[in-house]
Amino acid sequence: MSTTSSIPEILSHTDNGVLTLTLHRVDKKNSITAAMYAAMADVLEGARADDSVSVLVIQGHETIFSAGNDIGDFLNNPPSTPESPVFRFLRAISTFPKPLVAAVCGPAVGIGTTLLLHCDLIYAGDNAAFAMPFVNLGLCPEAASSLLVPQLMGYPRAAEALLLGEPITAETALEIGMINRIVPPTEANALAQAQARKLAAKPLTSLIETKRLMKKGSTALVAERMNEEAASFGRMLKEPAAREAFTAFMQKRKPDFSAL
Repeated sequence: MSTTSSIPEILSHTDNGVLTLTLHRVDKKNSITAAMYAAMADVLEGARADDSVSVLVIQGHETIFSAGNDIGDFLNNPPSTPESPVFRFLRAISTFPKPLVAAVCGPAVGIGTTLLLHCDLIYAGDNAAFAMPFVNLGLCPEAASSLLVPQLMGYPRAAEALLLGEPITAETALEIGMINRIVPPTEANALAQAQARKLAAKPLTSLIETKRLMKKGSTALVAERMNEEAASFGRMLKEPAAREAFTAFMQKRKPDFSAL
């Protein structure tokens, strides 16, 4: 049996070889806590070792995929070691050997976008919007996005996304090859499930080997970049710019970096 989630904010179920992991904290815009990262890492690690699971689907709600880190929880539980839940999750998703399919509707912010860089097929609602505003929080990219986003988009568009933190519409995401298809939000999860069932009907050994070969050239680079980003992220989290950004966020005001 595949691993199931231990908390109500992360739902998981398996059907005919497809394990579906659902972000289920819509009242908080599916913002992710340390406990949620740990639960998702557990599910991914369990699915990796479970021969009855051929494909994993990650989905949110038709109105929101994820607002990224839960800021309050993040400040109370900052990632401090390689075994911190967020880093466990990122290792698990970036090295997951089986096909990963995502359904994305509404905003996908921060890690809500960068986790998608490690998925194989992505289906988006026409209301999807992708944003990586790390600089705006006095931080740097994570999940190897400083490597993968320029590779995916080209440097000029990556600079807009990562230096300016400007959002990417579903239409632009499709144009640059970030996602596979755009559908109405009410259809995205169903499409991801349909594609996952197609994959699950194929030989698992062939799926795993094909994915391994496609990713072989970048596997070591991704791991190296992820470690470098994590070190920088941890250092910057303690610096004045991040403190001002997070204080402003909690006080619902615009941050002022002019004195830094």
